[in-house]
Formats: sequence, structure tokens, C-alpha cells
Amino acid sequence: MKRDRMSGNEAVAFAMKQIDPDVMGAFPITPSTEIPQYYSKYIADGEVHTEFVAVESEHSAMSTCIGASAAGARAITATSSAGLAYMWELLYVAASSRLPITMAVVNRALTGPININNDHSDSMGCRDAGWIQIYAENNQEVYDNYIQAMPIAEHCRLPIMICQDGFITSHAVENIELLEDEQVRAFVGDYEPDHYLLKKGEPLAVGPYGISAYYMEIKKAQAEAMKDSRRRIYEVADAFAKMSGRRYGMIEEYMMDDAEFAVVLIGSSAGTAKAAARQLRDAGVKAGVVKVRVFRPFPWEELQSALSGVRAVAVMDKSEGFSGWGGPLFAETRAAMYDVCEAQRPLMMSFVYGLGGRDVTISTFDEIYGDLARTAEAGKVENIYRHVGVRGDEEGIQG
Repeated sequence: MKRDRMSGNEAVAFAMKQIDPDVMGAFPITPSTEIPQYYSKYIADGEVHTEFVAVESEHSAMSTCIGASAAGARAITATSSAGLAYMWELLYVAASSRLPITMAVVNRALTGPININNDHSDSMGCRDAGWIQIYAENNQEVYDNYIQAMPIAEHCRLPIMICQDGFITSHAVENIELLEDEQVRAFVGDYEPDHYLLKKGEPLAVGPYGISAYYMEIKKAQAEAMKDSRRRIYEVADAFAKMSGRRYGMIEEYMMDDAEFAVVLIGSSAGTAKAAARQLRDAGVKAGVVKVRVFRPFPWEELQSALSGVRAVAVMDKSEGFSGWGGPLFAETRAAMYDVCEAQRPLMMSFVYGLGGRDVTISTFDEIYGDLARTAEAGKVENIYRHVGVRGDEEGIQG
């Protein structure tokens, strides 16, 4: 184990170097540009053996990864925002073809209006494309998640996104514990698929026309693989904990043992929420935090366990669902709690926050926890769908 200081982008590129994959197809886009930039230097310096394909667009970057993965290679890429959106069609192709491509996604707002700062609208927009999605709170988690990605994806034969918050973690420098190269290579192992296009003596088609008699069976197989990936995520997390001493799950519970009020959220804002919860605990408020690490597959069982018995819960989305009812994390968390008995089911509200990089601070969470306490006291939710930190709203929470 060695200690260093790295940005989140550099940590991803360093993990890539330690793994030494076969092919990288990439096109630059802020704030993920540094990842292929760092990695191309490793290639130029002869530290890895990866074939770097500099393409003319993100659509072509994913096409490169699909072709390489179908041919039996370990393929990677990195992108953000409009770059991810430009891959949209091919995300479905990769997933339906069961190609375990690993993609670093540096989350950034989608246009419009144009904005280069962080929110989760890009990866949440493709949440139903069939990719496993894992999110990081800090740079250490970015690095650790990336190392766990390939043993998950290649076992399940599903592509995987390793997501981090643009600029907040991607460009901020933090202390980080790095594994030795030999440890990482042994942990990730070699990629030896059973079936691939260049396998001698085994004619194979990848991505053929799916006629009605077969299409639905293909989709059910994908769905079953996603359900089964839960078990693999835990297996890989257990093995990683033995190697590194750092343990991960589908979610992280913070001060939830006796919590009366909780926030549920994804990504770097969890650190701010934890700081707010600590301060409120010192003031006698039983505040807790649930951080969702794995969004696909959705951790419905874990959320049921964590939130049952809590009086009131704020589910916080860094993306707008435009459902008229709340954000995507809220919709799925609330659905997960449907089967919890009424006596244990918390009051729940949707809070959309941080869009386009809008600041979220400890005082923001203080207001939200205060609102949860008032809601619990009233015994009912007055306004289920709210936006946080909107200009012109003096109290910081706007219905």
C-alpha cells in the first residue's frame, strides 16, 4: 500500500494503468478529458500496452469499444455529459450484446442551457440502458470502484459505468491510498471470454437482427443478469476488503442505527450531509444519511432495511426527472418502500438540488433536516416535490 495525492481523474487513469487493458477508444470532453490525457501519456511512455484509438466523436469511441470487446479484448473509455448522450444508441448496443465495457463517467449537466458543472442528469438519463452504475463520494472511492469494475462486469457480461462528480472529485486533489500494481493485476485478472468474434473454429455473430420471436428473450436475459449482478458486487467487495481493508456495499449507512430523520443521496454531497448530521447529533437531533453507491442494479432491499422505522426521509436527486412528481432516485426509493408495513414506512419527500453545479452546504442540509422534523411532527407531507437552493426562495427550499 502506498499513499499519494491525486485528483479523481488522475486516480482513474492510474487504476487503468495498473490494469493495462487492451483497447481505449476516447474523445475529449470536459471534465473527463484528463483521463484519456493522463492515460495516453502512460501509453507513450511505454508503461502499458493498450491500443489507444483517438476517434472523431464519442459515438465512435463507444463503437471502438464495442468492436474491441466483441473481438475478445478488454475495452475502456471515459466521457461526460453531452459525450455520454452522443453514445446513447450505442449504450443499448453494448448492453444488449452483453459486452463488459468499462466506462468512467465524470458527471456533468446536460444542455440546455449549456453548463459544464456537476449534476447527475447525464448518467441518470441513461439509467435504463442496461449498464451497471456505481457512484463515488470521494477520490478514494473513485479509485476503488474502478478496480472493482472489471471483475463485476466481466463475470456478469454487462457493461459498467464508474461515475464521479465533475470538478468536485474529478479535479480536486485528495490524499489517497493506492494498491501495488501486482495486487491490482492479480485482483482484476486476465480477461478470457468464452465467446468472441476472433475465436478460431467458433463462428459467431454479435448484434444480429432481433426478430420478434427472440427479442424479448434477449431482454429478459439482460434483466436476469442485472438482478444476478447484486451477488457479484458483494463478492467482489468482500475480496477487495480482504486486499485493501476498505469495505463497500450497495449503500452506505451513516448514523442510521437510531435515526429518526434521514437523507438519501448519491455522490460527493454525501460528505456534506454527513458533516451536517454530525452537528445535528451534537444538538440532540437523531439525523442519519444513506448514500447510494450502486444505482444499477437498484438497492431496494438495502434501502428497505435502512429506512424502515425512520420517521421522515428526504430523497435528494442531483437531476430533474420531469415527472411532475420528483427525481429518479426518489421515485425508485419510494417504490422500494411500498412493501414495508405501514407502521415502519417513513414519510418521504423528493428534493431536487445541485443542478448545474448549484452549491449545497451544511446549512442546506440543516434546512432539510428541519423540514423533516416539522413533517414528522405534522404526521403528513404537505409538499412532496421540492427544489433546494433556488434563487428568489429566501428559505432555500421551494415547492
